[in-house]
Amino acid sequence: MLKILVVNPGSTSTKIAIFDGEMEVKSKTLYHSIEELKPFKRIADQYKFRVEKIMNFLNEFGYGLSDFAAFVGRGGLVKPVQGGTYVVSDLMVKELKEAKYGEHASNLGAMIVDEFSKLTRKPAFIVDPVVVDEMNDIARISGHPDFQRRSIFHALNQKAVARKAAESLEKRYEECNFIVAHMGGGVSVGAHKKGRVVDVNNALDGDGPFSPERSGTLPLTSLIDLCYSRKYTSEEMKRKIKGEGGLVAHLGTNNAVDVQKMIDNGDAHAKLIYHAMAYQISKWIGRMVVPLEGNVDAIILTGGMAYDSKYMIKWIKEKVSYIGPVMVFPGGHEEEALAIGALRVLRGEERPQNYT
Repeated sequence: MLKILVVNPGSTSTKIAIFDGEMEVKSKTLYHSIEELKPFKRIADQYKFRVEKIMNFLNEFGYGLSDFAAFVGRGGLVKPVQGGTYVVSDLMVKELKEAKYGEHASNLGAMIVDEFSKLTRKPAFIVDPVVVDEMNDIARISGHPDFQRRSIFHALNQKAVARKAAESLEKRYEECNFIVAHMGGGVSVGAHKKGRVVDVNNALDGDGPFSPERSGTLPLTSLIDLCYSRKYTSEEMKRKIKGEGGLVAHLGTNNAVDVQKMIDNGDAHAKLIYHAMAYQISKWIGRMVVPLEGNVDAIILTGGMAYDSKYMIKWIKEKVSYIGPVMVFPGGHEEEALAIGALRVLRGEERPQNYT
């Protein structure tokens, strides 16, 4: 079997997983305190610190870097690319260290696995970063030339569950048309047409349905008026869009489980807001029928909120089941998706992409 080391950095943690083929044999989340991270001015400065923590984890469980056939990291904010598995290159690492396309903890993934690759001469990869851009040109056009629609979404999980759905239909992903809704802290809804995500909302910057902590698409004139009201700074307004929007703004929590408990306890307002989120997600699913020209093999619901069959899944199914069969894959599947992306290349099932 082929052993793969998966590295998935977050803002205050690093998720590590060891796979033997498709089977996860060991995983751990390494938590990093605010005090530990305080000396680092920039996220990129943390990568040596995180490498050391990972090496300690491997030593604790009797693994050496030479035990692995390849290393794969969470794809960060690189330039827009087609979907697939990418070989980590010097150019990619340079741009991530410079935060050329934005600073985010996921940028550390490629830096860390590049370090391991250089020590062992084993390959290092990233898979389907959030900036995967396969949109049709017509989908980029907005109502004003100063604004272009951008593809930033949960590409890794969306493509992973789409491949699983295709397999369950005994087809290849490239033969299917899916609408995939990832429902986590942010919500992205993508139209997958024969292996390409030809249209999707920008889940990072405020486009689409509202979510546990993002406001989604807002009435524009009201938004402009608030921006010029002098009540809020630019940074405060951005937090209203991302971080303090959605369920946080309406109900004071970004935890969908807490909202479900409110509803169970008879909170009618919480039920209305949560139902409205399901309604908006359903509307965006309906929008993605158009780029697929009505040919939908399945609607796929995934992400953390897909665990909620009592409310969220039930409400969405009531609105969209007429479009096509609804398939549910709860959770994020990130580490598994990264490992399988690397395995496809190692087994010769997919050609690795070069980042240039």
